[in-house]
Amino acid sequence: MENKTLSLLKKIEEATKGDLANCFNLMQPKVIEYIEEESLKIAFPVLEKYLNPRKSMQGGFITAAFDNAFGALFTCAIENKIGVTIDISTSYQRPIYLGDELIITAYLKLKGNTIIHMIAEAHNKEGKLIATANTNMMIVQDI
Repeated sequence: MENKTLSLLKKIEEATKGDLANCFNLMQPKVIEYIEEESLKIAFPVLEKYLNPRKSMQGGFITAAFDNAFGALFTCAIENKIGVTIDISTSYQRPIYLGDELIITAYLKLKGNTIIHMIAEAHNKEGKLIATANTNMMIVQDI
């Protein structure tokens, strides 16, 4: 993994006291850019195990990638707190295929006392829009 990825993963690991989510690691994230308390750009490879019968990435895996990006951004931006996703909405624009990368840029839009609102876009390596998503996460307790 690149230094940026290792650095951010270390920050997430420290924030979660070493309890990185298996679903996050499973998707083999690669951090591209993190702007503190603003945004996170992260890439997920499109692997064969994510494909539907049409040989494109199944929508549930795309939403899982969004959820992982949102969770990582939450963990970095809201220190010493645990958050849970209370809703997530994904709109799909076009398929993405094996060997490509799903590049997600997630943005922290609203940081309230108990609710955090984020939005994101996913593009392929060519820069074409694959999907968009938004979520609300609730701060449930201190770490």
